[in-house]
Amino acid sequence: MRAAYTLVRHEARLLASLALWPARRRPGAAAGQVFGYAQGQGATMAGLAFVCVIETFMMSVLLRRWPIPHGVVLALDVYTVVFVVALHAACVVHPHVLTADTLRVRHGVHVDLRIPLETITAVRREVRFTQERAPGRLDVAVGSRTSVTLELAQPVRHMTLLGRRREVTEVRLHADDADALVRALTRADRRAGRA
Repeated sequence: MRAAYTLVRHEARLLASLALWPARRRPGAAAGQVFGYAQGQGATMAGLAFVCVIETFMMSVLLRRWPIPHGVVLALDVYTVVFVVALHAACVVHPHVLTADTLRVRHGVHVDLRIPLETITAVRREVRFTQERAPGRLDVAVGSRTSVTLELAQPVRHMTLLGRRREVTEVRLHADDADALVRALTRADRRAGRA
């Protein structure tokens, strides 16, 4: 029952992102410097949405003589198009946020990890295209790619979509301007006297 509630809540937050996107609102972003990551998936998501629209049209034509299946499939297909657009919107309105003491790593509405800056021992610009699961590592990839690697002195707790807890000591993430994120984290480290 709890899993069903979590999934419904996730869907509601995705759909809310559709309203936030045209309004250019980014929850939690006003607190610091933002780093987007959605550009890397924009073309892919647009292509996927286009394919879903074509599929919706074709199924509508094929099922036009059977009103009940036509209505059901049409509703599911339209929701699929909305869902794909909402996935992209969620990534646009929930960027990574760097504050004076925390890096908030996000991916849409299903990853929201707060990393205290004092726990980051190393940050490097590192493009990786394959992510094999490893204990203690969290990959927050966009288009199967990460561009920044963070090593942590102590574990940070990450909650998965369905509420499972994981302790992570390495985080790989993607940022559209990875160099700017690495520079900002390095400057923050110097200001704190840890360089």
